Amino acid sequence: MIGAGAAGLLAALTAARSGASVILIERTRDGGRKILISGGGRCNILPGVAQPERYVTDSSPNTLRKMLRSWPLAEQRAFFERELEMPLELEPETGKLFPSSHRARDVRDTLVRRVREAGARIWFEASVIGLHASEGGWEVELDGAPPVEAARVILATGGLSVPKTGSDGRGLQIAEALGHAMHATYPALTPLTASPHPHAHLAGISGTVTIRAPGTKPTFTTTDGFLVTHDGWSGPSVLDASHLAIRGRADGSRQELVVQWTGHDADAWARRFTAARGTVRSTVGPDLPRRLTDQLLTEAGVDGATSLSQLRKSDRQAVIDVLTRYPIPWTSDAGYKKAEVTGGGVALSEVDPTTMESRRCPGLYLCGEILDAFGPIGGHNFLWAWATGRAAGAHAAAAVAP
Repeated sequence: MIGAGAAGLLAALTAARSGASVILIERTRDGGRKILISGGGRCNILPGVAQPERYVTDSSPNTLRKMLRSWPLAEQRAFFERELEMPLELEPETGKLFPSSHRARDVRDTLVRRVREAGARIWFEASVIGLHASEGGWEVELDGAPPVEAARVILATGGLSVPKTGSDGRGLQIAEALGHAMHATYPALTPLTASPHPHAHLAGISGTVTIRAPGTKPTFTTTDGFLVTHDGWSGPSVLDASHLAIRGRADGSRQELVVQWTGHDADAWARRFTAARGTVRSTVGPDLPRRLTDQLLTEAGVDGATSLSQLRKSDRQAVIDVLTRYPIPWTSDAGYKKAEVTGGGVALSEVDPTTMESRRCPGLYLCGEILDAFGPIGGHNFLWAWATGRAAGAHAAAAVAP
């Protein structure tokens, strides 16, 4: 088993508990490093509600959903709470599930401990540099050590995101070298940047917004947190939409992302401007930070001190436009360094959706981020990792059972 991230740890635990002799090979000194940094160090271990329709893949969405359904959310939650004795708490305002300790380290350490208790051996600081079919199954080539013979191999090496956690893309290279069809990789769930940044002076402003991607079918929309940073834009809403900006439209043109800054759409603002009294600023201001209000009114070309009774129709429309259809001025993205996940990867058609076994290489199983799928912010990528890791571990173990 190669890779001790979320999918690899769950695969190792499942296989070892099924009676298989398991060696888990991990290139870092402790494993599970993405678990440690997830959820701001609290580990958003699962979503409160599964949303398979929000996952992104260039493969078959039906295949993706079948993989997710192999271990439903309710069963995953029961596993962590009952079998691993790790109580979870729902954060009502975000709909995310966290361990009750709110410590990501507890999640990682519990998984590592349970893997060892199940009888698996973990080899930390060991790098796999090649994988070759052999007469008895597979030969795992290690850097600076003799190769390891294995009857079955699970490849759970992750992608390219947050390379400091150990994700160097080597697993993707191994899978491709073995003949698997690949979808082009790209950073996903990553901040967008602007150079020059027209709103650097607004850095630190945050709130809940709705972001849409005009022209997508169906129209992409997400409502969540938003943050202006010193070099661009971040927050869950931006991260969820970032892959659309990064990849652009199918014809190669730029994909625009537009922000609705409040819970009011264009019609709601039109009604408010008709019914309200006072100035433009006093009408808009209660819903937005002062600095952002001033910036938006400046860009609309409207003096905030203007009385609503004197506001021209064209100016009212200009204000409504910047409040509800504001284009995010981005020029690039933060790349894999800050990406939560990797988009693209091994095509889902290359693996059996029930067993996770490679269709090209019998005896090889693939799970987690190495596969062409990712979900939105909010624990959905752990849901994917746990489900595919468990399936790979269970079926790999069953294949070598006496």
